[in-house]
Amino acid sequence: MIGGLASRDRIPETDALEHVYAHAPIRVEVRELSPGLTFGQILGDAGLGAADQNNLLLAFREEGNPRRMRAGTEVHLLWRGEPEHLSAVEVGLDRDRTILLDRTETGWVSSLLTLPITTDTIFVAGEITNSLWTSVTNHDELLHIPAGDRVDLVMSLDRVFQWQIDFSRQIREGDSYRFVFERDRRPDGSMRSGNLISAELVNSGRSYHAIWFDAEGDGRGSWYDLEGGSVRRAFLKKPLELSRISSRFSLSRFHPILRRWRAHRGVDYAAGSGSPVQVTGDGVVVRRNWSDTYGRVVDVRHANGFLTRYAHLSGWPDGISVGTRVVQGQVIGYVGMTGLATAPHLHYEMHRGGERLDPLAIDVPAAEPVPAFAQARWERERIARLEMLLTLAPPETLRERRAATRLVDSDL
Repeated sequence: MIGGLASRDRIPETDALEHVYAHAPIRVEVRELSPGLTFGQILGDAGLGAADQNNLLLAFREEGNPRRMRAGTEVHLLWRGEPEHLSAVEVGLDRDRTILLDRTETGWVSSLLTLPITTDTIFVAGEITNSLWTSVTNHDELLHIPAGDRVDLVMSLDRVFQWQIDFSRQIREGDSYRFVFERDRRPDGSMRSGNLISAELVNSGRSYHAIWFDAEGDGRGSWYDLEGGSVRRAFLKKPLELSRISSRFSLSRFHPILRRWRAHRGVDYAAGSGSPVQVTGDGVVVRRNWSDTYGRVVDVRHANGFLTRYAHLSGWPDGISVGTRVVQGQVIGYVGMTGLATAPHLHYEMHRGGERLDPLAIDVPAAEPVPAFAQARWERERIARLEMLLTLAPPETLRERRAATRLVDSDL
């Protein structure tokens, strides 16, 4: 016994151990491309010599084009070892794809990493008390969705029903909606893409329906009412979003550059330089060139003798050339002030049979209904997608729920 304790119970004595510091197996450094910082400069700052950089860029070109890297692109440098050395580089191409460059004994090798995407379906019904925008973006069942994606849902409804309803003037308190939306979702919950499958909007007691159907099976489907008629028209109301009319169609207008009165057989839309211009109807590009008057101009020929013209453009996307087939809503150019223009704007014309028409006054024809060859499949898909919509609460139930909520609130 020692001090009343058995020797086997004795607490051993030892000096305090020195601290041991463990190095992280990987250190990640994030750099961002900017007008003053190129990909090559980032690699040079990381200590890569000219030969090493060239080898890395050769590997990069197998999956991407370094000339197309934009300001804001993130470059992740992965450091390992003791002493530390650059072992890998990650470059984000977009939100869904990343190029991984690994250093091996024989040089750099590249691989393309793609985020896994899942598909889910959103079912939403609601009553409008202020505006459709507010109702959808503040909907309790959608608050788990990123705010930008909720805006996309509103814009989808606006695009589908724009020919039936003017959302800025005709929506009333008590109107209601219900819709089914299919989306491709990233791991962080954000939406990569999506499509409205079926929808109903009740405005002043009248119901409007839209059912998605892809007659050709090529991904370029459209929306139809319950009878198979198209809910869209052959032409959009205007080729620019968030724009204002700065000059209307007129047979006599004072030209600010020529300083004389002359006909203005088109509509001018004021918008910021570079704003995307949408083709208003399906068709084929028949002109894309320079004119002293119009500047950069694109003409599109449509069915039934229609032609639309988009002038004073600053440029157009890759792939827009004579003979290109375009679809309604596709970006065909960008607002500029080329030709006889004093400020950035789009000059838009509509022709039929060689005659210039007032785009704001024309009675736009409806788009084609469900084609005859697809009628049997349309009926099957219409029934299935309408049944999905009918699982949601109808307007009457929404009003009853709202009335009940008001009663409870008044008793509190």
